[in-house]
Amino acid sequence: MTNAAAATRPQRAEGRGHLAAKSLGGRTRIRELYQEGAAKIRLPDTFDASMEAVIINTAGGLTGGDRMDWSVVAGPGTRIDVTTQACEKIYKASAGTAEITTKIQVGANARVDWLPQETILFDRSSLYRRLDVDLDEGAEFLAVEAILLGRKAMGEAVVSGLFRDRWRIRKEGRLCHAEDLRLAGEVQPLTREQAVLSGQVAFATLLYVGPQAEGYLNAVRPLLDGHMGGASCWAGKLVVRLAASDGFALRKILIPIISALRNGAPVPKVWNL
Repeated sequence: MTNAAAATRPQRAEGRGHLAAKSLGGRTRIRELYQEGAAKIRLPDTFDASMEAVIINTAGGLTGGDRMDWSVVAGPGTRIDVTTQACEKIYKASAGTAEITTKIQVGANARVDWLPQETILFDRSSLYRRLDVDLDEGAEFLAVEAILLGRKAMGEAVVSGLFRDRWRIRKEGRLCHAEDLRLAGEVQPLTREQAVLSGQVAFATLLYVGPQAEGYLNAVRPLLDGHMGGASCWAGKLVVRLAASDGFALRKILIPIISALRNGAPVPKVWNL
């Protein structure tokens, strides 16, 4: 290998997708749609007044130095369900950190359900993820983020790596929810700690902000019986934490909870493929 070839900067995946919606004729319609690079947004037909958006990373996964930016704007009175075509895979990083940023604005009396499929972290991967949400008066927001530390059925495990996850949710300009998660360095010994994951390799956080938080709590808690998880409700928001032995076990718990938080509506169809 020549010195010039050795010094060549690896190609990095980059993408930016933006969707804005408006209410027109009693249905949620496109106001703006923009996609660039590896970011694609598809809008399947729906049979009600809502809109479903499927976001796609055509790079097939991310590694160090890759970057994806998503933004969603739900105008007053609209309803948008956002999901992903498949699980996002974060591969081993030889250098740098992959970044995923998501910004969501939910207008007055609108609702956005952020329902991506699981993110799979591979050994020695490096990911920084950020979610920023702004809610207007009367808005509702549901977020689900699930993480798999490798694919257990494939004999994979995450021994070391970096995962940082930052959420900032604001309602009418005031911060109503903030959380930061950081797994760094020797991840496997950390996740074996009883106060962390007690050896489980699949976990998820669900957040609902809106007027139905207290009612949803009563629907969710019975679904957690016998599982590693819990649910709390305060200040107009509901937070659910779950952990399981693998991705399949996590889905069996997660899907009924998501449906309960959607008033009985199922998860998006791409989850079932």
